[in-house]
This record gives sequence, C-alpha cells and structure tokens, in this order.
Amino acid sequence: MGEAFRPGHRLVGVAAALLLTAGCAQSPAVATLPRAAGTAACTNAQVLAGWTLTRLAKQTLVVPVQETDVAAVAPEVAVGIGGVLLFGSSAPATLGSDLASLKAKAFAGITPFVMSDEEGGAVQRMANLVGTIPSARTMGATMTSTEIRALARRVGGRMHSAGVTMDLAPVLDLDGRAGPNSTDAIGTRSFGTDPHTAAVDGLAFSGGLREASVIPVAKHFPGIGSATANTDVGPAATPPWSTLQTRDLLPFRSAVAVAIPAIMVSNASVPGLTPRPAGMSPAVITRVLRGDLHFHGLILTDSLSAGAVSGYGYTVPRAAVTALAAGADMLLFTASASAVAVVTQAIVDAVVAAVAAGTITPIRLQNAVRHILTAKHVDLCA
Repeated sequence: MGEAFRPGHRLVGVAAALLLTAGCAQSPAVATLPRAAGTAACTNAQVLAGWTLTRLAKQTLVVPVQETDVAAVAPEVAVGIGGVLLFGSSAPATLGSDLASLKAKAFAGITPFVMSDEEGGAVQRMANLVGTIPSARTMGATMTSTEIRALARRVGGRMHSAGVTMDLAPVLDLDGRAGPNSTDAIGTRSFGTDPHTAAVDGLAFSGGLREASVIPVAKHFPGIGSATANTDVGPAATPPWSTLQTRDLLPFRSAVAVAIPAIMVSNASVPGLTPRPAGMSPAVITRVLRGDLHFHGLILTDSLSAGAVSGYGYTVPRAAVTALAAGADMLLFTASASAVAVVTQAIVDAVVAAVAAGTITPIRLQNAVRHILTAKHVDLCA
C-alpha cells in the first residue's frame, strides 16, 4: 500500500524535493550577451514581438509521429514546429540517434519537445527501452512514494538517454473503476480515489522524472476520473464544478503548489463552469488555472482530434484556434502519417487568420510561445 497521508509529511517532502530539482530539466548552455550601459535588458517577449504570425503559430503545434519513423516529421521540425509526440508500442533501438538527427534539423536551433506517454500499465510507448512500469493504481497500492519517485527517476533517465524530453504523465485524475476502456478513459491509470494519496504519489512520479531531466505533464485538468464517458470516443462531462473543487481538483492544486512545469487540460465539459471541452474554455484555463490557481507554467491541450472535440462540432483547426484564444499554449492532435502535413498547415493557416480577424490577439499568441520557450529553457537574447 502507498504510505498513509499525513499533513506536513509526504506532500511537503515531495514539494520540497520538487522545488529543489526544478532546475534539473535539461537546458542548453547559454551565454549572456554584453549590453551597453543604460540600455533595456533584452527579453524573450521583446524578441517574440518581432516573429511572424506563421512562425509563432508553428511553435505552438505538437505533431504526431510513429516512433519507428521519426524522420517522417523532419519537414515540420525544419520549419519550426514546437513538439513531436511519439506513438507506437515498441521503440527501435536506434531511437536516440534517430531523434538526434531529427533535432539537428530544428529551425533556428530551437529543438522541439519530444513527448511520449510513459504512464505505466496500459499506457506505455517505449517499454522495451525504458522498462515496464506498473500501472498507477498498482504503484499507489504497492509502493511508497519514495519507491515511486526512484522508479520514475530510473525510467526518466532512460527516456532522456533516448532523446525524449517530456513525459505526458503523471495522471492526477481520481478513478477506482475498471478502465481504461471505451466508456472510462482513466481506470487503472489513476493512483487512486483519495485526492491526498493521488497527489503525493503522482507528484513523487513527476519528481523522479524531473530529477532525470524529463519534463512531467500533470493531466487531465480539472479531473476526468468520474467523467460520464471516454473523451477519446465522444463528448463527456465531469461531475459539477462544485464537486470537482472539493475532490478532483485537489491533486492539481498540489501540483501547482510545487511548481509542476506543465499541465494538460481535458476535453470534458464541466457543468457549472463550461459547456464546451475544458481545453477550449477560458473559464477553465484563464479564470481557474491561471487566475485562481496562479499556474504560470506550460498548458497543453489533450488531443484536438478526440471524439469529445469533433462531437462538440469542432474541426481540428477550429478547435486549435478556440484553445489558443482560451489560454492554451500547445496544441496536440492525431493524424495518419500522410495527413500530418495537411493538418499542420490547416492549423497554422487558421491561427494566422484568427489573429488577423481579432479572435486571437497577437499578445496571446506571443505569450503562448513565451511559455513554450520558458519550458524549453531557451533564451532568445543569448
């Protein structure tokens, strides 16, 4: 069993350790350029104001690719795409060198995030390279938070060695049901139904990743463990907002408190807060996550190709525009290898047109990229 939660003990320990390791994420060595006395200090925000809308839009995109053929997205990386998401179930032994070659093509030297879903249990992309991870439910029931952290550090080290820089984990949703399945997206992907235990164990997992220089992403804000359906399949709703605030939201509050670097927002609607998918809602992102919780890190959407999004009436480009306008920073989608370039261009065109039409302000788009570059430890002034 996971250790019993004691206020001021496990959570504070995890928080302290995470804060101490916050600077461990991989960052390029940068030199500070000398500046003339009396001149204003250069900032990323100032530089981004000079980027074209097209370049800004491309940096917000995460393109999908099979881990057995990462070179397929070399054209997207070469024009400045912000991230690459690996799909598959068995990574090639050459993944590290394949990804190094891909990153070498990055536009202006700003390498994309390389993301994978290494949660454990039913959700792993590269177990053959990093080792098999128990499900979150099994970890929560059989391991202490210290053991969970050590496991994540070991797995994260292998991910980092293979060139993967971001793990779309931990899952902080609360769920005791039998999923994941067609009606329940979470199930055994959850550390448990107790918000305190889920917070401590989930943040132990994220802490281990950070110590291995892999960026963790807490998901799926504000909690879909009790959603009415699987958002991958079709529209779904969480319990009422008043209920989420007293239960499902608590692990995410803890994650924000220890400055987790990235959070993924769900595609479920939240009665009493938003009728649309949460990742496209300014009430969820701008009002609650940025405003009430004071989260300053990177915000990612869940897949904009999901059934919950199309079922609400959105195309992927329209969903991308809506999500950016609502406050999201990075846009995820799925597509066949032959369709990636087409979908990517359609999203970029839609975002640029939305800025021209006033649907997205230039500052909102620049701020999205600023959050991305901060998470990448990129200093445009260096």
